[in-house]
Amino acid sequence: MNIIKLHKGDPSYPTALQTHLGDNAPEFITALGNLGILQNKPLALFCSIKCPGSIILQAYDLAQHLRQAGATVISGFHTPMERECLNILLRGSQPIIICPARSIEGMRILGTWRRPIDEGRLLILSPFDQKYRRITAALGEKRNEFVAAIADRIFVAHATPGGKTEQFCRKIISWDKPLLTFSCNENMSLVSIGARYVEIEDILR
Repeated sequence: MNIIKLHKGDPSYPTALQTHLGDNAPEFITALGNLGILQNKPLALFCSIKCPGSIILQAYDLAQHLRQAGATVISGFHTPMERECLNILLRGSQPIIICPARSIEGMRILGTWRRPIDEGRLLILSPFDQKYRRITAALGEKRNEFVAAIADRIFVAHATPGGKTEQFCRKIISWDKPLLTFSCNENMSLVSIGARYVEIEDILR
C-alpha cells in the first residue's frame, strides 16, 4: 500500500485546511487510500471519552443510519464511542476517512482496514510527518482541528462540560461551521456555546 504525500498547492490538498487553519495548515499531509473520498463533503464525528449511557444508544443508532445512507464520515475514531461507531461503519459500504493522531508512515494497518482500502472506500489521512510515531494528547488536539477543518459539518455526540472536547467545540463555533449534537439534557452545555440540536433525520439530509 503506497502512501501519498500532498503538499500545499497540490490539486488534491484540501483547501478547507487553509481556510480554517490559516498559517497553521500543515505544509503537507500524507494519505493512504482513495483521495476521491475527500470530495464527498464528509461529516466529522466526535465524542468525549466519557459518554452517558443514553447517548451511547443514540450514537449506535446514528452510526447504523449513516452506514445505511452511505454517508461519508471523518474522525480520529480514538475515543471508545468513536471506535464503536467505526466498527459499525466498517461493516457497510460507505466511504470513511480515518485520521490518526500520529504519522501513518510505518504505521501498522489493521486487518479490518485493508479490505475497505482495497475497495476504495477507506482513506487514512495524517498531518504529521514520520517523526511523530506515538499518539499524544497534544497531537490529538491538532488532529481534531485537522478533522474539523476538512469536514463539511461537525457532529459531537457528547462533550463533557468544561472538558477538552467542549473547548475544542468553542473553536469550531468561531469558524462559523455547523456544529450539531443530540437533543438531550446532557448536551445542554454544548447548545449554550452555539451547537444546534438535531435529529438523526436532519443529519442524513
